[in-house]
Amino acid sequence: MSRTLIVAPNWIGDAVMSLPLLDILQEKGWTIDVLATPWVRPVYESSLAVSDVLDANLMHGQMQLNTRWSLAKIIKLRNYDRCVILPNSFKSALIPWFANIPERIAYIGELRSPLLTATLPNPTKKNRPAMVKHYAQLANLSPAPREPIKVDLEKVQLLPKLYVQPERQLQARQFLENLWLKQNITAPKVHILAPGAEFGNAKQWPSAHFARLATLLLKSDPAHVTVIIGSNKDREIGAEIQAFIPDHLRMRSYQLCGTITLESAIAIISIATSLASNDSGIMHIGAALGVSQIALFGSSDPKHTPPLSPFAKILYLGLDCSPCHQRKCPLGHLNCLRQITPDIAFEAILDAISQRNLNAPPSTPVS
Repeated sequence: MSRTLIVAPNWIGDAVMSLPLLDILQEKGWTIDVLATPWVRPVYESSLAVSDVLDANLMHGQMQLNTRWSLAKIIKLRNYDRCVILPNSFKSALIPWFANIPERIAYIGELRSPLLTATLPNPTKKNRPAMVKHYAQLANLSPAPREPIKVDLEKVQLLPKLYVQPERQLQARQFLENLWLKQNITAPKVHILAPGAEFGNAKQWPSAHFARLATLLLKSDPAHVTVIIGSNKDREIGAEIQAFIPDHLRMRSYQLCGTITLESAIAIISIATSLASNDSGIMHIGAALGVSQIALFGSSDPKHTPPLSPFAKILYLGLDCSPCHQRKCPLGHLNCLRQITPDIAFEAILDAISQRNLNAPPSTPVS
């Protein structure tokens, strides 16, 4: 059986959007291993297409030639037939080159063509297709004559899928039950709020809006609870949201930013009733798990990185100034997100839940 190594991207959302490529390669009969950094490893451990995940203990933005050389020596012993390199950087192509993997497949970038055996031109961000298709196009690039199978990407559903084992879901349920044990809540409906986003606050819905959404959810049903999740960077905004929720409802809201692992977050999202998030890695995880969700877009483009799920509602106003792709709002008002009101978000969540319960796709995303 043909053995393939994937050099994974470094961002959670990009890792999720690479999953359809792995599914396609597995369907070709390839055994898929992934070289991934610790912070994206849980994504690939939750993919049924992946045989093994190798740790790339590399620091972001650092060359670390000695570490890469040591990793390459280990990888060489595995006798891979090919490597598909997903990051665009020069350094990401070094390990498969050091390991002398026969086929090294990637997009052109950072003068790394001499390190590769098969390449595609790298389109500009303006001309790039949706990221999931951008990755999937590498599936047909193997030049070896023993791999004649080509995939018509126009006929393939490029939907990322994550799988959470039942025992992990049970652990997640038990963890949450311990949180609300004193509240005498049975069979609660868990609504996840994920207020974080990389690349700056121009991608972040205001904390007061998240708090108002939580309030609406908690008021609508005494069995509803809200759980705020995120990285250690999101502790402050998580605390703000929690503080804005009225006292009599706050006992049914839990702030977990910076306190749980990504693996635990994936398991918790998999058993949730809904997810509300910005354009973030958590958004893509929710889509890959098929949870009812709303995705709030401001400075970024939902055409390029949408949540790929029939149960996702995209909330995007499409103002003249957006998408600006800036870290901070250049105009200072953040209207692209502020004008998406909590009431709009609340109704969108109810719609997504209703459609999910009917096992049918929701109506056209709000735009």
